[in-house]
Amino acid sequence: MPQSGHSPARKPVPNPSGVHFLASHSIAESLISFCSPGPADLVVDFGAGFGAITAPLARTGARVIAVERDPAFVRKLSKRVSQHPNVRVVTADARSFPLPRKDFLVVANIPYSISTALLRRLLTPKVTALRRAALIVEWGFAKRLTTSVPRTKELAWWAGRFDLSLERRVPARCFRPAPTVDSAQLNIRRRAGLGRSAERALWALLETAYRAPARSVRATVAELTGRKPHRALKSCGIDPAAPAGSVSPRQWATLAIALDGNSQPSER
Repeated sequence: MPQSGHSPARKPVPNPSGVHFLASHSIAESLISFCSPGPADLVVDFGAGFGAITAPLARTGARVIAVERDPAFVRKLSKRVSQHPNVRVVTADARSFPLPRKDFLVVANIPYSISTALLRRLLTPKVTALRRAALIVEWGFAKRLTTSVPRTKELAWWAGRFDLSLERRVPARCFRPAPTVDSAQLNIRRRAGLGRSAERALWALLETAYRAPARSVRATVAELTGRKPHRALKSCGIDPAAPAGSVSPRQWATLAIALDGNSQPSER
């Protein structure tokens, strides 16, 4: 962190592992509060470390899977949560650990270096059992994910099926050792009302829109449905003459739900 006044800046503490452990109880509680897990829930903590999040999760009564790839951390964490039979500590890489097939939550402080890979695993598949997540990610990454109109089709797909919100800034001082930049609490909630056929419609809409973002929304939707979409667009609060590239993922999702049952855009 920058130093105040005229005192010399401190030299950063060597951190060859690149791991930054969460050292704020209030931040851990904020993450858990968003997901609100209970005894009927399954929660995954990726990059569990020494258990800053796993330990308070254990006290919720939820079934917890703590995923950690470092064997030394696994041994210490296993000892720490040994009195909690609802916690299972797994030695594995978050990028390859098999995701649950039934509804699950994620509460985790994930390493910056695997943020994109892990979010892609959780949010990109057309079939995913993720219901809700609260993650600590790098501040700039969170800002990119929560922009009103994402730059890429993949990010729009994530934001169309899930509500992505930047809950709070997490200062670097909340970690040991402190990273060089601030982090953020990123909240993720599965969007209601999007069935399988509506999701197929959403995918087709996004694929066409991001292929020709300057074309009007009217022309984009007409290509997919073969009908005049003016009324459907107006009902969703979308200007038919607006460029397809200016429409938010939430609006595309609302339109996909409206079109579902009237036309069935194919998955491409």
